Amino acid sequence: MSDLLAGAYLAKGTIGNVGTPGAPIANFSLIVVPSQNSVSGTVVITQAIQGPDSHIVVPVKGKIYATGFGSVTKVVSLHGEYVHSVPPPAIGSFLAEFDAHLAIDNAWNGKGGFSYYQHQVENVPVAATKNLQEELN
Repeated sequence: MSDLLAGAYLAKGTIGNVGTPGAPIANFSLIVVPSQNSVSGTVVITQAIQGPDSHIVVPVKGKIYATGFGSVTKVVSLHGEYVHSVPPPAIGSFLAEFDAHLAIDNAWNGKGGFSYYQHQVENVPVAATKNLQEELN
């Protein structure tokens, strides 16, 4: 089993226009297993607004592939579901889907996008957390 997980590492960062007021930001924390082309972890979407979309936690799984060309050395896809609560006066909750796609370099910096209940964010920066950048360089 340990041979299957050889080379696994932690990737942390953000997807979105960090610093733009009101912009939704997806913070990811992923275990990457390159030998299995797999990623899994958690995405936390935050947005400076009132209501159920201001803080969403999504367990995700996905795939990672090496591209072999140019400055984009990896592509990543993520998918997950989370419980979305309907704001008053309505009552109830349902499973909503989350999807993300990243085109990144070896340091986990690049471009990407994500979608979740009635939101679509495209062509935004992907940035590794500072300590991850230091570990990968």
